[in-house]
Amino acid sequence: MPKVKTNSGSKKRFALTGTGKIKRKHAYHSHILTKKTKKQKRNLCKMGLVHSANLTAVKELLCMR
Repeated sequence: MPKVKTNSGSKKRFALTGTGKIKRKHAYHSHILTKKTKKQKRNLCKMGLVHSANLTAVKELLCMR
């Protein structure tokens, strides 16, 4: 049986925490930043966690079944 390959885009976008949760970056922080407030941009900089609804899909992309 062949090896299962990790999705290359996913391994660049997601990271594991020490407790096994999956970290992600926030969207909407790459361009059109002039109309966004300082507070909004500051909060978009911080890392977030993958929501439980998407957790199984992300784990499958990272081959963590």
